[in-house]
Amino acid sequence: MSQLTQTQGIANDRTQREALTPAQQRALARRRLRADQNGVMLAGVLLAIGGWWALARLVESAPPLAFPRWLFFILLYLAVTGSTLPFIGYLHRRFSRYNPPSGGVILRQGMWFGLLAVTLAWLQMTRALTLASAGFLILAVLVIETFLRLRERAV
Repeated sequence: MSQLTQTQGIANDRTQREALTPAQQRALARRRLRADQNGVMLAGVLLAIGGWWALARLVESAPPLAFPRWLFFILLYLAVTGSTLPFIGYLHRRFSRYNPPSGGVILRQGMWFGLLAVTLAWLQMTRALTLASAGFLILAVLVIETFLRLRERAV
């Protein structure tokens, strides 16, 4: 596609958007955001199914050596992240109707859950996990995510 054709296409999109009323623009933005969130939900379900299946196969068949142990953490991360994405998406649809987050925010929050689960599993494996350390890790993740959300709203 030539540069001129791309420029004309962008100009046509802008004129079509400017021709819409503000209510129509908001409805269009909501539909695009819903499609973005639905794509993340679908990816989360596939990630969860594949992650939990591979994790079950690994646990039942592999000896606890170095490579299967690292593979365990990777698969646990994928499985937990994929499992939490639909739940996080539901909570955002239920409680954030007027300021819904994008699919990227939902994915980031699911990845925080996955990282937290892997960190807690690793600490438990080395027998270093205590209630206080788990609480501080959870609090740290909550504070970081809160600051990120506040920064996004300010922009």
